[in-house]
Amino acid sequence: MLANINDTIVALATANGAGAIAVIRLSGNKAIDLANTVFKSAVNSKTLKDKATHTISLGDVVDGDRIIDRALFSVFKNPHSYTGEHVVEISCHGSVYIQQQIIQLLIKKGARMATPGEFTMRAYLNGKMDLAQAEAVADLISANSSASHQTAMHQMRGGFSMDLSNLREELIHFAAMIELELDFSEEDVEFADRSELNTLLTKLDKSLKYLSDSFALGHVIKEGIPVAIVGEPNVGKSTLLNALLNEDRAIVSDIEGTTRDTIEDELVLDGICYRFIDTAGIRKTEDTIESIGIQKTFEKIGSSRVVLYMMDAKKLAEKQNTYLNEIKEISAKYTGKLFIPILNKVDVLEGETPDVIKQLEHFIGLSAKQKQGVEQLTNLLTSLIQTGALTNNDTIVTNTRHYEALIQALEYVRKTKDGLQMQIPGDLLAMDIRQALFHLGEITGNIDVDEDILGKIFSSFCIGK
Repeated sequence: MLANINDTIVALATANGAGAIAVIRLSGNKAIDLANTVFKSAVNSKTLKDKATHTISLGDVVDGDRIIDRALFSVFKNPHSYTGEHVVEISCHGSVYIQQQIIQLLIKKGARMATPGEFTMRAYLNGKMDLAQAEAVADLISANSSASHQTAMHQMRGGFSMDLSNLREELIHFAAMIELELDFSEEDVEFADRSELNTLLTKLDKSLKYLSDSFALGHVIKEGIPVAIVGEPNVGKSTLLNALLNEDRAIVSDIEGTTRDTIEDELVLDGICYRFIDTAGIRKTEDTIESIGIQKTFEKIGSSRVVLYMMDAKKLAEKQNTYLNEIKEISAKYTGKLFIPILNKVDVLEGETPDVIKQLEHFIGLSAKQKQGVEQLTNLLTSLIQTGALTNNDTIVTNTRHYEALIQALEYVRKTKDGLQMQIPGDLLAMDIRQALFHLGEITGNIDVDEDILGKIFSSFCIGK
């Protein structure tokens, strides 16, 4: 159940811990009155209630005669605030003790601690943003690359919502016409032009398909593109991970089987976050622990978007066929992956790389230890990952809930289109159109959204946002 939205809530809006300053946020109809009880102006006798909206006042935070801190009080009066309610933000010194003292004092005066995401939830409930924009706030806070930041900003500023609104408005028009026909069914009149409706449904199908397809890119932008580094033991997988990250992240040893579990770290390339995964070497072994590590290697291959298969140039003469067979087997088993064969240790390679190896698609020769060819690899990765929609500033779907709703809406649009071709009655067409509208409305909250869904969405936010 949702918390009581009539309460005045308080929370720390900045990160937990000590710092130069901290911001404590109050929101609610009584926020200004409550903050005023702990405010004593440092420059005049005015109270916070006398202040205009969007003004900042210097004053002491007081508990009776005791001064807790000298702080800045920022006043935002409804509806011109983040939540659409009265909001007061207290910028105090960043001592953890001071933060706790002020929050406890405000609770004693009548506020209660905000639940996770409650400030943003109130902004949604008060019409300051729709549900898709509210969810973008959390994405913006967690953005770890320029791509994830760009997509979150586009959504928070209403780009995605506007796209959906335009689609819904056109569909609503025809839904109303068909509903009108049902009111005049005895007169056998037709208000909705079936050819126009068919054209609209074709347009909707294309738009919804594009948005749902963009989720494949949006998901990896948000979560990072998983890249599995695989190959036999001691081929240089950990060395490559260290070279990519430019730090000694993984233990490197001449002893085979050093890596027995997966090691992951992130690197941002050309605005996209990549999650590189160093895996246990693939070989037959009787060692139970190493076997578990190898099993995890294949699990990581399955969950990765890119697979870097590494070969050892020093062993190429004796293992060339083994490498080629394993590349063929893995790429056949794990279809849909971007597969990059890498010949490592080319700095000690005797003679030329065989044509059968060089002609492998996306092949790269490098020396991870000497950091030769590593930049060529990162350039290849960024050129192969398709980000055209990102550079064109198109809408990219990053939220699983949105994706599922789009798929449902697309299904009912296609059902309506099929119904038109079969000339089914208007009441059945109207049912499918209503369902399509319902699922589109689920995304932005243009329908009555279940409290449990709202609770789940905003529980993922940090307290104070």
